[in-house]
Amino acid sequence: MNVSEEIKRLHELHLAGALSDSEFAQAKAKLLGGINLDKPDTTFGDSPSNDLVQEFSRLRRSHNDRWLGGVCGGLGRASGMEAWIWRLVFVLFTLTFGFGVVIYLLLWIFVPDEEIGITKHEY
Repeated sequence: MNVSEEIKRLHELHLAGALSDSEFAQAKAKLLGGINLDKPDTTFGDSPSNDLVQEFSRLRRSHNDRWLGGVCGGLGRASGMEAWIWRLVFVLFTLTFGFGVVIYLLLWIFVPDEEIGITKHEY
């Protein structure tokens, strides 16, 4: 059964009196993604997509593991993979599809440099 059929079935059960208003609302919320409608202040901090956003927000270009812009070193640090694997991926995407260089340049432009702990006044 797909989602629309399940919601239709829940609605039919609700109209027949088998489900109360709160039971219907809870079942529909569970079906549509686990949102609890009884608590309007529910946050989505435990969702997997929020974890992905947190991982990408800590993505920084590397200063230590850098050949050109530090993009592959930063991706390696953020993903837990070696930087040479990312370099190989970019080379393969460039050779096979032609857009590896474009992605690398966009990441070089938009991913911030990692903090090295030196302020402008110290050097």
